[in-house]
Amino acid sequence: MTTHWSFPKRGDWAIHDANWRGNWSPYIPRNIILRYSQEGDLVLDQFAGGGTTLVEAKLLNRDIIGIDINDVALERCREKTSFDYEKGKVYIKKGDARNLDSIPDESIDLICTHPPYADIIKYSEGIDGDLSQLKVKDFLEQMKPVAEESNRVLKKGKFCAILMGDTRQKGCMIPMSFDVMKIFQDAGFTLKELIIMEQHNCKATGYWKTNSVKYNFLLIAHEYLFVFRK
Repeated sequence: MTTHWSFPKRGDWAIHDANWRGNWSPYIPRNIILRYSQEGDLVLDQFAGGGTTLVEAKLLNRDIIGIDINDVALERCREKTSFDYEKGKVYIKKGDARNLDSIPDESIDLICTHPPYADIIKYSEGIDGDLSQLKVKDFLEQMKPVAEESNRVLKKGKFCAILMGDTRQKGCMIPMSFDVMKIFQDAGFTLKELIIMEQHNCKATGYWKTNSVKYNFLLIAHEYLFVFRK
């Protein structure tokens, strides 16, 4: 009910797990889908990754298109959504979030996605078009066509929800999330909500804990959930 979301328990109902590095808690897509779509709607996740959004859409009786450029991710998505459940349909496709040419204009009722945060977690080695391979500057440049395609395929008046985080370079914050927010606004979206997502169970040991004390910086423990309206 507020712009501060906090889920101390990650969520392990149905077949959810944390085995895909960096995947979001199923509480996040569940809340987005319930608030910003209706049963029978068509949802899009163009960074399908570990399949969390696809599972939630199926459970909540929404049809969903899951797209990823990584064959390993696509195989996991197929495995995670193969359970027998007579509700939402799941369509899994290999593709590029920067070019959704298989999706017609204004055909999507909700976009609910969790892109990689530049090269913080690298999901592949050498896959052309994998945005997790890019440094921040190049990543932001490639998010421009992602935003434009998101705007093209979404129906007017509908919502696009994106979870983004920040990073740190040489001890200073790089507000990557707000750069992405501006990119989506420039593509024609209006910012409906800006939600602070509290992170839990972050590993504050070893390298980062030691260096945060040594070099006097705070460990990042939040992300931003942007809800845009077309």
